[in-house]
Amino acid sequence: MPLVRIISSAETPAGSEALLRKLSGLLARELGKPESYVMTCLEPRAQMTFAGTSAPTCLLEVKNVGTLSPEVTKRLSAALTEAVAPALGVAKERVYIEFAEVRGHHWGFAGDTF
Repeated sequence: MPLVRIISSAETPAGSEALLRKLSGLLARELGKPESYVMTCLEPRAQMTFAGTSAPTCLLEVKNVGTLSPEVTKRLSAALTEAVAPALGVAKERVYIEFAEVRGHHWGFAGDTF
């Protein structure tokens, strides 16, 4: 049920699968969820601008069934930025992260909902 989706204007880096696995473990630990429910996604080479320029940038979307406390989002913001920015060659000041809490009945899985 936790998801991190990365949309970036950067090229797909070598080792991107390792990055996604790292993020999967990070989300599971920080959110206290089984990693067997965590999904990660990298969408590279999107046409994007940030601050009026097309320099490499990225948006991370983090969704979770259940609450995301201010303490958790602060820790995740730091940890995700530290992992993603250098891996994609994006300055940390060009990374936005959106956190979203999703109600269980708004999240489908295996033909049912949570």
